[in-house]
Amino acid sequence: MAPDPKLHPAWLEPDRLADDCTVRFSRRRGPGGQHRNKVETAVIIEHEPTGISAEASERRSQAANRDVAIFRLRVNLALEFRSEIAAEGTPHPTWQARVQGGRISISDTHDDFPGMLAEALDRIAALGWDVKSAAEGLDCSTSQLVRFLKKAPRAMAIVNRQRVDAGLKPLK
Repeated sequence: MAPDPKLHPAWLEPDRLADDCTVRFSRRRGPGGQHRNKVETAVIIEHEPTGISAEASERRSQAANRDVAIFRLRVNLALEFRSEIAAEGTPHPTWQARVQGGRISISDTHDDFPGMLAEALDRIAALGWDVKSAAEGLDCSTSQLVRFLKKAPRAMAIVNRQRVDAGLKPLK
């Protein structure tokens, strides 16, 4: 099933996203005692339409590792998959609810973070990596958008790499 170009998969609810994924379980080495070495608590999850994956093994519970792996998958999707959005248009309703008075209010551990990161990166990419124009379209200040991107260092690295490739100065 091909991803919907209008809705980034990072916005999908975890259970809905899991429907498009293959999940494997394995054992991982390291601290945790004999429970860790005898039970397959590590979770590896791959989004079939895109081939993007994530894993978690730091918890003793397979269910807890599954939740962490799905969150990491959503972040990886936000970072690595660009959906086809118009450079103009209304941001996702969750984005609109989280931006008040030009300020972006969200923690990088909140369930809405991966979708918002995807929204920001899709808009920046659609506008040729022009962060100022993207911020205007997302109803926030440029400094707020940059601060938001810094919550995911890999996102900042992606934006800066693309900006340099496009002949623009990297963000600070």
